[in-house]
Amino acid sequence: MKRTSGSDRSLTSKWRPATRAVRAGTMRSEHGETSEALFLTSGYTYDSAETVAARFRGDASGMQYSRFQNPTVAMLEERIAAMEGAEACKVQASGMAAMTSALLCMLSAGDHVVAGKAAFGSCRWILANVLNRFGITHTIVDGRNNAEWEAAIQPNTKVFFFETPANPTLDIVDLAYVCGLARAHGITTVVDNAFATASLQRPLEFGADVVAYSATKLMDGQGRVLAGALCGSSQWINEVLSPFQRNTGPVLSPFNAWVVLKGLETLDLRAHKQSENALAVGRFVESRVARVLHPGLPSFAQHELAAKQMDAFGPIFSFVVDGGREKAFAVLDALELVDISNNIGDSKSLACHPASTTHHNMGPEGRADMGVDEGMIRINVGLEDPLDVIEDLDQAFSKAGI
Repeated sequence: MKRTSGSDRSLTSKWRPATRAVRAGTMRSEHGETSEALFLTSGYTYDSAETVAARFRGDASGMQYSRFQNPTVAMLEERIAAMEGAEACKVQASGMAAMTSALLCMLSAGDHVVAGKAAFGSCRWILANVLNRFGITHTIVDGRNNAEWEAAIQPNTKVFFFETPANPTLDIVDLAYVCGLARAHGITTVVDNAFATASLQRPLEFGADVVAYSATKLMDGQGRVLAGALCGSSQWINEVLSPFQRNTGPVLSPFNAWVVLKGLETLDLRAHKQSENALAVGRFVESRVARVLHPGLPSFAQHELAAKQMDAFGPIFSFVVDGGREKAFAVLDALELVDISNNIGDSKSLACHPASTTHHNMGPEGRADMGVDEGMIRINVGLEDPLDVIEDLDQAFSKAGI
């Protein structure tokens, strides 16, 4: 592989975010291809036995095995790190592989985690059903309440783990305050930024240590592959995460890495256009239902904080209809354009009922504590004309008697 301008960190750091999303991390083979090459190989050959021995000792650079490194995967990692403003990045097989790896790679029996209660259901499941089996305890706090973060700190607290905006309530965590509090106590912050990506929000700029992603969502953006990513310092990535990942194996396939690379080229355009569309749709929905959870709307309790932390408010929001699950199902079943799907970040508009899908495993009490109402619908607004999405919601509301 030949180094190009896209793999030169000194040059890449001068570029603006949209340019990094297209160019950063690009390496070219001797053929000089314009699109990143797809290296579908599990292993590599060497000029001599000493060459491979030196690589495994760490005395020489180069590929060893695709569970450790792969050229296509390496390009994706370089690009995401550049977009995030991070020293390094490692990608994983899925978003949940990234979340699980971020926690397990640095926690041991006797450690304690403080986590925001508004979170993807599987993230809460990992805390309660995986970490606890290894003697790792946790405290759940209302991520919106700064005082609760400080009150939850124990002598053995090692990690703050939270989403902002959170799924599906869109709760916003004060990044500057919470990350600053963690640093003051020697605690590592792991921030799930999947609802925003670096195009809309960059937690490292507010003092976060690790930024976690389901790259399945906005980074791919077209519902094609599963992928995850973790960004942080070179020391954390290389010395803490990498030994765990290379030995446990939650690695991303080269093909999926290549697909996400292609998705990143349009991420900035999609994220901002879908944010614009979602705001228009949110304003309409607010005229039809009593409760809309959209950070971009002035009626949202944390609107000012969201505006301070985010460049735009993202394509995803939730709303609550009166009549509980039955009425929410009636709205979803009446949709003609918008698809019923539990995915997000897609260029197509999608809607789902969190209480029966993404958060069903939390049980009624867990959902109630988080604020996941039986009448809640979460919508991902895509790249269609927003007027068509509005018209579809309008007729669905009317058919459902709203």
